[in-house]
Amino acid sequence: MTFICPTTNAENLLDIYRLALLNDPTFEVARYSLQVEMEKYPQAFSGFLPTVSLSGTNNLSEVENQFSNASNVQREVHAWNWSLEMTQPLIRIQNLYSFKEAKMVVEQAQAQYSLAQQDMILRIAQSYFSVMSAQEEIKVIEAELAAVEEQLKQANRGFEKGVAAITDVLEARSRANLARANLLSTKNEYDAKIAELAKIVDVVPAQLDELSPDAIIPPPVPSDAEYWVTLAHKNNPAVKVAHYGLLASEASVGRARSQHAPTLDLVASYSENYSSGNATIPNDYSTRGRSTLIGIKFTVPIYSGGGTASMVSEARANKYRAGAELEVAKRQSSTDARMAYSGMINGLSKISALESLVESGQSMVDQSHVGYGLGVYNNFKVLDAEQSLYAAKRDLVKARYEMLFQVFKLKASVGTLSEDDLVSANALLVH
Repeated sequence: MTFICPTTNAENLLDIYRLALLNDPTFEVARYSLQVEMEKYPQAFSGFLPTVSLSGTNNLSEVENQFSNASNVQREVHAWNWSLEMTQPLIRIQNLYSFKEAKMVVEQAQAQYSLAQQDMILRIAQSYFSVMSAQEEIKVIEAELAAVEEQLKQANRGFEKGVAAITDVLEARSRANLARANLLSTKNEYDAKIAELAKIVDVVPAQLDELSPDAIIPPPVPSDAEYWVTLAHKNNPAVKVAHYGLLASEASVGRARSQHAPTLDLVASYSENYSSGNATIPNDYSTRGRSTLIGIKFTVPIYSGGGTASMVSEARANKYRAGAELEVAKRQSSTDARMAYSGMINGLSKISALESLVESGQSMVDQSHVGYGLGVYNNFKVLDAEQSLYAAKRDLVKARYEMLFQVFKLKASVGTLSEDDLVSANALLVH
């Protein structure tokens, strides 16, 4: 079954990244989440600014009244009024804590966005390298299949001439069937890897550049695991997210406690009113008035049904939780940095060992061909040597992609992974 999806002309890692910036829904969620949290700052700052409100009414009343023993009096009264009121906070301790909390929330959101950026780069790199590794697997199995089919032809010719046993034919046929089955399985795996990449960029790349055989992946500098662990504690985005979360929760505790504090506001208002008559007294007359007010409003909270005490307890628990989350993030950053550093060091050793294995494997293939020509080795000895060489080449390619991915993971663990790293990695690819 072949994966079907719209295709794109993207060819390399940088092309895929630029597509992801436009099409990755996971990153889009992070982008809008940042916009949402950025609004917390102006909302909190508004607590220091005056509030102004305008209100008014316009009524027409029809009434019928009787005064003493006189006849009923019907009146129609038109009345209106409006007022403009301004309140300027002077002392509101909770607003100071709210503003501090909002600043920390914005910082936390920015760190979360940085984390999402790095996560997108890691997802792109992992998916891209997985596709290329699966593609290399297909190449290896296709080469094996071609060699096995050639061995099968030779075994059939030998059997027809009476110089080869039927067991040689059966073994060659069995190997060919196994190679075909492996090829189908690997192609299905390749389609699955392409589908995973399409989840990020929404389209299937028509062709992807592969890692150059001559590409040199440098070791980590400095070559000191503790340096990277210390750097991860300071700069890892997840640690920053947890750190600002703790600061925001501390401000939240202060805001909850300040609900007990008195407030002081400057209040000013202006109003006008008019009435065309009066329905409650015998003498009917119209009135018009204006009033101006300016003063200080002092409020002391005394009792709120225990709600404030409960909010303080809730905020304090959130603070302790945030502290625990910060410790979790620090420990995870240490683990990530150590594992990525170790992956790079071990990857370099593995690449070196596989390069030696490929070199010796090529010598074995050359010797087996010579031995076959001299009649020392049979076809299957040659085929085994070729299959070992193919497997070594495949493992070497995979190890190089894995090594490059560990470079990305180490950069991410210390919070420095960026588009520049994609540009550097992209320079190692060839069409």
